[in-house]
Amino acid sequence: MSTCSSVSRDFAEPVSGTAATARTWLLLEQPGPWGAKALTSSHLDPALGRALEAAAKDTGVRIALIRRPGRHADRRVPAARRVYAAHVVPGNVWLHSASTADPGRLLDLDFAALGRGDHRSFGALLGGRPHDGDPLALVCTNGKRDRCCALLGRPLAAELATSGVEGVWEVTHLGGHRFSPTVLVLPYGYAYGRAEAHSLKEVLQGAREGRIVVEGCRGSSAWERPGQAAELAVRTRTGEYDAQALSVVRTSGAAPRWEVTVAHADGRRWQVDVAQGAALPPRPESCGASVLGSPARMDVVEVREVRVATALAS
Repeated sequence: MSTCSSVSRDFAEPVSGTAATARTWLLLEQPGPWGAKALTSSHLDPALGRALEAAAKDTGVRIALIRRPGRHADRRVPAARRVYAAHVVPGNVWLHSASTADPGRLLDLDFAALGRGDHRSFGALLGGRPHDGDPLALVCTNGKRDRCCALLGRPLAAELATSGVEGVWEVTHLGGHRFSPTVLVLPYGYAYGRAEAHSLKEVLQGAREGRIVVEGCRGSSAWERPGQAAELAVRTRTGEYDAQALSVVRTSGAAPRWEVTVAHADGRRWQVDVAQGAALPPRPESCGASVLGSPARMDVVEVREVRVATALAS
């Protein structure tokens, strides 16, 4: 039986420029089953879930639920739940962790400040401190959103956990079901599609060393989709894999064509032409979709290095 992920793989649909967008991630441990919209359809109080969604709206913060790999039928909620906050914009990347017995306290966070990269409310309200462990590997496993996430994501999370990889969590939703298994790696915020255990271990080793692995990378959640594709194209062209070396500093234009300026920390700049195309032939964008679709794809047309004076003048 074909699935949205098998069709996408068979058609060799590119993964670049398909990551979810968020400058800051806020992750709350919530064991047990998850529904399609997990913040309001899990064992978390749905009223709290709705309030958290409203608080995070338009702040650059994306909230997701996480749980440890394993059986999830009705596991008892731990007395203290793990909470993570991560800001992924280069130059101010951080990952902090805390624990709380009352998830309602998250409503008192300053979401606008978190979105800007200010973690002070996370520390003051929850006792958050810099995470000193291994990078986090967040594997999307929410089968109620798409069966591919359960069929492919849960075995990957279990394999990583049983092989001794630290920092593995299941997560509710990362978008792009057809690229399952999908994984977000923190602190740097790069997402990966069609992940396999051996390749993801290389990604995590790179993250420990402050490096980005480009193979299988969907992009950094810090940027919109054209910027994701442009930044990865510059990395591929230059061989620059330092996690915080590149930033998307300007995007002009609108669909279906953008000009993206990517800047290096050393002052170099590139202008990248990105065109929006349609993935053909039409295919299911998710399992259970009633109609076929042609998902948008980000195609890098040209990458050209520019003189800094010229780039500033433009």
